[in-house]
Amino acid sequence: MSVQSQVMDQMKVAMKAKNKVALESLRALKSAFLLANTSGASAELTEEDEIRIVQKLVKQRKDSAAIYAEQGRADLADPELAQSAILEQFLPVQMSEDELKEVIGAIISQTGASSMRDMGKVMGMASQQLAGKADGKAISMLVKQLLA
Repeated sequence: MSVQSQVMDQMKVAMKAKNKVALESLRALKSAFLLANTSGASAELTEEDEIRIVQKLVKQRKDSAAIYAEQGRADLADPELAQSAILEQFLPVQMSEDELKEVIGAIISQTGASSMRDMGKVMGMASQQLAGKADGKAISMLVKQLLA
């Protein structure tokens, strides 16, 4: 079952439950899918494209919540965090830090990276292999840590 069809099913559930936060989140996701479908050259979105869109929306919500929290606006941060939690259910299970270290360590040994100069090579491969399974910021921090 594609992410788009899961979103449609969850929208129906949210409408019946009159859950405004979930409905708002799911409508934003549906809108992003429609926009990507109409603007892209390909006829249909792949599952990787769908996951990338969900990740983008989750990141936007979390970034907004962080900004609101910095400014002491919990009244605005809380709904953003609630929406990100709803959107995260459509993402694959995220890898733990130990699993990430193991995979990134293997990539570093595979590429022969030894210093921070090689970070680009490692990040390129890591981003490709870990797409949807880990946050880019977490990957970057671990690569810096392991190469330092």
